[in-house]
Amino acid sequence: MALSSTFVAASGDGYEVQMGRWSRRLAELFLDFCGPCDGQSILDAGCGTGALSAAILKRTKSAQVSGIDFSEAYIEHAKRTVIDPRAEFRVGDICALPHDNASFDRVLTLLVLQFVPDTRKAVAELRRVARPGATVGAAVWDTRGGFVMNRMFFDSAAALFPSANERRARNYTRPMTRPGELAQVWRAGGLSDVQDAMLTIRMEFASFEDHWAPYEGKDGPIADYLATLDATQKQRLREVVRAAYLDGEADGPRSYAATAWAVKGTVPK
Repeated sequence: MALSSTFVAASGDGYEVQMGRWSRRLAELFLDFCGPCDGQSILDAGCGTGALSAAILKRTKSAQVSGIDFSEAYIEHAKRTVIDPRAEFRVGDICALPHDNASFDRVLTLLVLQFVPDTRKAVAELRRVARPGATVGAAVWDTRGGFVMNRMFFDSAAALFPSANERRARNYTRPMTRPGELAQVWRAGGLSDVQDAMLTIRMEFASFEDHWAPYEGKDGPIADYLATLDATQKQRLREVVRAAYLDGEADGPRSYAATAWAVKGTVPK
């Protein structure tokens, strides 16, 4: 993520509970979509706590992975948990990558571009550091139409508090999250053989507490909004979201779909 990212980052452990467990699952589908990458030098731009990097290393024997993220806390978490001599992690800006031109065989970014204010600059940087013939790929959540967990929270908040409507609108209209938008930006950025797709995972929760606990942290848009509420407001919202989670049944496991838009293109030779 960029140093100017709109994503609120505080703790690697907090991010793992909030999103890391799901980005690890999405990473597998994303790598299937992007194609084989063994023997390549790969940039994981906006690596977070290292979910995509770990997935690459697990499925390859000789790939070299460089991870970069705006959050020092996330980079430190990746260094502690992704232990492999083929990987390196450092703090940096996706809009000003600290790499030479044409440095990588593959440049990938997962769940990042929707939080970058200047996405076209970020895409230009992704292409700049990719070698001719390299694949450049990205995936972001379909926050408006395919992210059930997110909608449950922000629709509930907006129904209770008029002030939440602005937050809801911001979350449902983030850059690169509309149908076909990633592909349009990839083509405008000069990439060829552009392909896009939808990737869907399931988010499983053991109970409502498992579902709600990440919101009480300090990472991500939902926790950021929840921190603006007083104790009474927070409790009211918790009760409404709990009712949506229970949905007329006893507390227990639930499974929600989460769909991401994905794109890949080739740097012309």
